[in-house]
Amino acid sequence: MTTGADTEKMRDARERWVRTGGVELCVAELGDPERPTVVLVHGYPDSKEVWSEVAERLAPRFHVVLYDVRGHGRSTAPRPLRGGFTLEKLTDDFVAVIDAVSPDRPVHVVGHDWGSVQSWEFVTVQRTEGRIASFTSMSGPSLDHFGHWIKKRMSRPTPRRVGQLLGQGAKSWYVYMLHTPVLPELAWRGPLGKRWPRILERVEKVPAGDYPTPSLPQDAAHGAWLYRDNIRARLRRPRADAYAHAPVQLITPSGDAFLSERLYDDLELWAPGLTRRTLPAKHWVPRTRPDQLAAWIAEFVTSNEDGMPTKDSRATGKHADRFGGQLVLVTGAGSGIGRATAFAFAEAGARVVAVDRDAESAARTAEMSHLIGAPEAWGEALDVSDEQAMEKLAEKVAREYGVVDVLVNNAGIGLSGSFLDTSTEDWRKVLDVNLWGVIHGCRLFGKQMAERGQGGHIVNTASAAAYQPSKALPAYSTSKAAVLMLSECLRAELAGQGIGVSAICPGFVNTSITATARFVGVDAIEEKRRQKRTSRLYGLRNYPPEKVADAILCAVVRNQAVVPVTPEARGAHLMSRFMPKALRAIARLEPRL
Repeated sequence: MTTGADTEKMRDARERWVRTGGVELCVAELGDPERPTVVLVHGYPDSKEVWSEVAERLAPRFHVVLYDVRGHGRSTAPRPLRGGFTLEKLTDDFVAVIDAVSPDRPVHVVGHDWGSVQSWEFVTVQRTEGRIASFTSMSGPSLDHFGHWIKKRMSRPTPRRVGQLLGQGAKSWYVYMLHTPVLPELAWRGPLGKRWPRILERVEKVPAGDYPTPSLPQDAAHGAWLYRDNIRARLRRPRADAYAHAPVQLITPSGDAFLSERLYDDLELWAPGLTRRTLPAKHWVPRTRPDQLAAWIAEFVTSNEDGMPTKDSRATGKHADRFGGQLVLVTGAGSGIGRATAFAFAEAGARVVAVDRDAESAARTAEMSHLIGAPEAWGEALDVSDEQAMEKLAEKVAREYGVVDVLVNNAGIGLSGSFLDTSTEDWRKVLDVNLWGVIHGCRLFGKQMAERGQGGHIVNTASAAAYQPSKALPAYSTSKAAVLMLSECLRAELAGQGIGVSAICPGFVNTSITATARFVGVDAIEEKRRQKRTSRLYGLRNYPPEKVADAILCAVVRNQAVVPVTPEARGAHLMSRFMPKALRAIARLEPRL
């Protein structure tokens, strides 16, 4: 049974019972039966309610079907339990369900954990050929593929392969426990079953609520036979013909505590035309990242219904498996590092919001992002130092485009001149944009990420000037040092909510900031001369903003804290840590401008 929030999510579900192989399966349907059918198969120790958040998001576009696997939720258990959970019988159940809900049209299958393990069987056996239009797999490998993976590493061991075997062996500790007689059942019906919701909340960051359902202890006790009936038999004698006869999308949570990403290294051999996605999340992604899963599932289903790849699936960037369909907002996106960053995320298949105070430049960046590969892109014009304008932008983006997955606070202005020549107004202008613009972005969009509870990432563009003192850049360096420390503080605060924070510290990058930077303490003619000279020097250095953009994407993928980008930035960073006196001595030199 379900209560509370999950009942609300499933309130429009239509239920039916399907009898097969001596059990009765509880099947729920949402959405229009005339639309493409998406079948969501749950894992262990879950029931179909693990999919409620994803199902709710898919229902407006598809005919969504969920069913409790035999012995779970409201479905009945086989008698006896031993031998009642083999992959062959689970396939019988699946065929019975799709015959009932979509007898004349192939279905799109989505599986998580053991739902994915059994769905690999569905998509590789001959009797379901032509009945499955696509398969999306997450956190559950084919036991046949796993068996061949093990045999390959045992037959030709190398240090790397042995390490992979040992690594996955350690992650699979729970499999050994579930093979022990009686103890798993006693644990689940006793203290483990009572504490499981709290364990999920604390370890996996699954939002608190009415999931898991009250049937969990019984479901988990029955589900132990999924392992006992299948694991040893299949790993010892894996099928040699386990080739997928439908397109496959693999979604890999990078923080999965139970499965190594290396398990899927050879998957293209078994699933030609494989689409890979990587998600910065832990194991229970149907509960922690339903928005992203629903977007990827919908795109994959639609592309295979239409018979044509979508823009996102055509993305060719090296991070295309990581950012496809995600929403990325970049400030200062009208030129330089901001525009290059917007283009890099677009090439990786992300949806892009390009923000700049120049409306024409923002619109141009959005237009080009869409042409490069972004499924959708929008241009927004505003000054990041305007708190009210930023608040309105945050409300609009959340309402019309969704919650931002990656925020890049990149907008900034330059100011050069001695401290004594820098007026209060000069300080205010620099801090308003370089620091307060970052604060507004982090506060508004970071709060939305935290409230959504599905993680995210914030990138703040600082500078090598943040840790490299200079008598010529007191205001600029101070603003960037503050951004660096703000990033470090935010990183500590938001880590528990799955939100990463990175400070990017470029050095001399060939952008237009040098041409617009102000030089105080000199007249207009001298200021113009210094702008031209500085621009020429940066041009001769010719470090492209595209390299900074690539560093930003890598920082998000790797969740890096501080990223000095250029060689001089990395050198200054090392000196600030190990040779601070030398760096202070360099700061006393008079720059030639």
